[in-house]
Amino acid sequence: MMYLMVAAGLILLLLGGEALVRAAVTLADRLGVSKLIIGLTVVAFGTSAPELLVCVQAVLEDAPAIAIGNIVGSNIANILLVVGAPALIAPFYCAKSTMKREGTAMLGATLILIAFMALDSLRVWSGALLFALLLLFLYTAYRSARRSSAGSYAEEVEELSEGVPRSGVAIAALLVLGLAGLVAGSGLLVDGAREIALAAGLSETVIGITLVALGTSLPELATSIVAAMRRHGDVAIGNVIGSNLFNILGILGITAMVAPIPVPPQIMLFDVWVMLACAVVLFPLAFARLPVGRAAGAVFLLGYGAYVWAQFAGLSGMPIDKMAGG
Repeated sequence: MMYLMVAAGLILLLLGGEALVRAAVTLADRLGVSKLIIGLTVVAFGTSAPELLVCVQAVLEDAPAIAIGNIVGSNIANILLVVGAPALIAPFYCAKSTMKREGTAMLGATLILIAFMALDSLRVWSGALLFALLLLFLYTAYRSARRSSAGSYAEEVEELSEGVPRSGVAIAALLVLGLAGLVAGSGLLVDGAREIALAAGLSETVIGITLVALGTSLPELATSIVAAMRRHGDVAIGNVIGSNLFNILGILGITAMVAPIPVPPQIMLFDVWVMLACAVVLFPLAFARLPVGRAAGAVFLLGYGAYVWAQFAGLSGMPIDKMAGG
């Protein structure tokens, strides 16, 4: 039953998130909001809605280890898995401009998060500061995009709003259905994950870092594989960096403002340093103009497999003989 709860929760999160993003994008476009603003805000926040609902639901149900594990695990999976998988399909390059701007912001956000986590918990003030940094990043990205070309944002908005009825009633219904799917899905996923942790004798942190994180990273994985099949694997890098940045500044920022998030000591001893290493590893590839080919993709995927194995083998320092928040 608990596995069915997790599966149903993931399906509802995927469908609910898709419905919410498409309805919100169509509504904003219908109201005359510029496509650049829609792309930077509505799309970005909408695609992060599943992670946000899971994290908020986790802290409200007194399972903060699932919330913090979800974000740390997702950021690791996004680079090792979501970048590694498309590289097996077709080699691609990391854009130097992307790493210089968004990549540096992601690395900076990771370092700031580690500093906050060293204080034992993320509180309202640290969450507010993280979210304020996200708003600052969006403002600078908006100014930069205005000076260059917003064509990619316009194309993305058109694609997302395609096939969505433009009547107010239809958009409202889709918004309600999307939100309902996200709320129900996050509840099922968190409850199912806690039951699996209890039954398997694993900590909630391990389940958050592995099962929950992998589940919430599935949309990014699907997007990267499709991009690679179309020979646009470099798109995966941009999606991963944007997702990781929003996970730290947006998702954890908002969640910490809802309720304090205690940091399991095992995450500080092992997982945050893996997350930091993953944030750093793309820079040499971008600045040296080295291709992310099949060999690199295989190394990334093997690295992710080894990381997950370390969690269940207890090599990361996670407790495996009892259910614990950390």
